Amino acid sequence: MPSPPPPPLAPLRPRAFAPMDAGRSALSDSNEIISNSSSIYCAPTANTSSLSSSRAAAPADGASLVRLSDHLESIFAAEHGGGGDFDFFADAKIALADGRQVPVHRCILSGRSGFFRGAFTRGATKLEVKELGKDFEIGHDALMAVLGYLYSGKVKPPPPAARECVDEECPHAACRPAVDFLIQVLYAAFTFQISELVGLYQMDLLDILDKVAIDDLLVVLSVANMCSNACEGLSARCIEIVVKSNVDVVTLDRALPHFIVKQIVDARMELGLNRPGCDSFPDKHVKRIHRALDSDDVELVRMLLREAHTTLDHACALHYAVAYCDAKTTTELLDLGIADVNERNPRGYTVLHVAALRKEPKIIVSLLVKGARASDLTLDGRKALQISKRLTRAVDYYKSTEEGKATSEERLCVEILEQAERRDPLLGEAALSLAIAGDDLRKKLLYLENRVALAKLLFPIEAKVAMDIAQVDETSEYPLVSIQNLARKQGANVDLNEAPFKIQEEHLNRMRALSKTVELGKRFFPRCSSVINKIIDTGDLSWLGTVGDDTPEEQLRKKQRHMEVEEQMTEAYTQDKEETDKSSILSSSSSTSMSFLKPNGKLTTSDQQRHCEI
Repeated sequence: MPSPPPPPLAPLRPRAFAPMDAGRSALSDSNEIISNSSSIYCAPTANTSSLSSSRAAAPADGASLVRLSDHLESIFAAEHGGGGDFDFFADAKIALADGRQVPVHRCILSGRSGFFRGAFTRGATKLEVKELGKDFEIGHDALMAVLGYLYSGKVKPPPPAARECVDEECPHAACRPAVDFLIQVLYAAFTFQISELVGLYQMDLLDILDKVAIDDLLVVLSVANMCSNACEGLSARCIEIVVKSNVDVVTLDRALPHFIVKQIVDARMELGLNRPGCDSFPDKHVKRIHRALDSDDVELVRMLLREAHTTLDHACALHYAVAYCDAKTTTELLDLGIADVNERNPRGYTVLHVAALRKEPKIIVSLLVKGARASDLTLDGRKALQISKRLTRAVDYYKSTEEGKATSEERLCVEILEQAERRDPLLGEAALSLAIAGDDLRKKLLYLENRVALAKLLFPIEAKVAMDIAQVDETSEYPLVSIQNLARKQGANVDLNEAPFKIQEEHLNRMRALSKTVELGKRFFPRCSSVINKIIDTGDLSWLGTVGDDTPEEQLRKKQRHMEVEEQMTEAYTQDKEETDKSSILSSSSSTSMSFLKPNGKLTTSDQQRHCEI
């Protein structure tokens, strides 16, 4: 039987997110090692008869441990910095859910963690993180933090990219990215059986718990429950905060195990709390509507409403659908036209606030189109835009801008809400653009088809949001030589080159849907619309494809045009970033003043006027 590994080294615990000298660690201070010798493994020496001599050797042993830690850390740092030696000598890999793989050394991880020792003893050379931690996702930054500790014994503060949100006014101590990093490391340490690291990050979370948004705290409580007895103190403190909060029972029931919900409800009853809509389960009529929404059955919701036992507003049905249902179900519920999109639930959240928490751009645009006010505040003075910004990591927000990749949904939500708060959302530009196509209806329809098709080609995420809301199922390929079968309605082909061309009802319906798509793009995605304007209004569209009989000169011309479009897209991204930075400063100062003017969160006359301008 192999001998058991030495007990783990006791790490030096830094304050949460406080800067820490890179050289300080569990091994870096000989005085700390001597005072904490019960948790340090010391190899026996030949001269152990004299107590004084062993004490004299302790500082030297501490220096040796520091050198050992530095050497092991240098191996791990080489991989983290892109060095090739680490990957060459590594004999196993840990695969993340996003496809990235981290090379590791089985002997080091086996000596530091019983979990890894068991996994590698069974012959595994590749471990899947999604299989190791099945209950909660572990991100790359959290995994690297845990592995860095296993290699060096050092606990370092998280990198800024792992904990900073988009809101420049945020101290980044308790926003969602910071909380996500902490709970991911906590869960990873628990999964990998690193008890000392679980204790450290539990204490870090306890330090910031009073500053964490209540919706984020529910996630902390859920993860603490997954860690069972190892995080009893964290669970108890979270429950204590939730009991005194105004989180309703429906939200608790969707976020937490039933026994925890019962514990919270019982505690509220003991305290004598009896807040309507918060401290008791909804009645049977409201439950029926919620169950119908869970089944995506809006027709059943309509039938239940005919019984006149409740209303959509009383049941907070829109809030429920936005939080938990498919975007299509939410759109159908909005189309009933009998719910107030600015209704507040018992927590003081409007439907748009809930949509910002959901981070679903299509739902946000649907609400804004139906009249949701982006200027409304929660009871603690937050707008939907601030909620969205504090949920989004800055590194993810700016990544698509820098690399020109498909826009992330988080970034899209922030952009949409920023546009909704601006005074001039460019509502009239779509009509002006249609004039470019001329008065002929056929030309207008061709123009719209081409414009939407180009948007789908260049900006697929943004185009999908606008097309889904406008109920445009698809577009044809961009025309190169002739235009055939551009408009399609329920699988039927419509030839716009038919002579003479006769406008029909399906043409008009198609035109209305495409016009709405263009208007939504102009309003919420001006960056994309600016690029499309520069391209499509030139009238030269042949650069989008290469025909087999193109001459070398024609191919060169198309290539040059393609490069011009790429340059225009890059310029648009840069301008958008500058506008975003300016609007962030203005919105932050505006929200500060409004928080003093409207402590109760009610809309003033100036806000109503601004909404009309939007």
